[in-house]
Amino acid sequence: MLELKRLSLEDKESIKSVFVGVFTKEPWNDDWSDKNQLDMYITDLIGQGYSLTYGLFDDGELIGISLGYVKHWYSGTEYIINEFCVKTERQGAGAGTFFITGIEKAIKELGIKQLFLLTDTNAPAYKFYKKNGFVAEETNVALAKRICD
Repeated sequence: MLELKRLSLEDKESIKSVFVGVFTKEPWNDDWSDKNQLDMYITDLIGQGYSLTYGLFDDGELIGISLGYVKHWYSGTEYIINEFCVKTERQGAGAGTFFITGIEKAIKELGIKQLFLLTDTNAPAYKFYKKNGFVAEETNVALAKRICD
């Protein structure tokens, strides 16, 4: 049975396991072999006073994570999702839709008005988010500048 729960810093090891299990595989292929960097990244996302972290459980097993934070904005409070995933072997069977719908209900109860996230348009996640009611912001663009190698 699928269930949504709030997670905290105490859940860091389980969160790291799901995160690495998804994002080191296709289509992402991220290199998280530096365990210290991974630990700092996850702590940055889940260990702040404004962090908001959810887990999707199936019969007690963590199968999905949503790592983000609360942002107070002029148009209302937002939940900014930095990382969202469901275990690869559980994708395509409705768990992700159940998870995102559950998050929407949970944040609405907290008075949060909007979800915001970034994803690659050429990744399968893009179609998933569009299917679940997300719309591309026409005037926003992600920019980056590398300052050292």
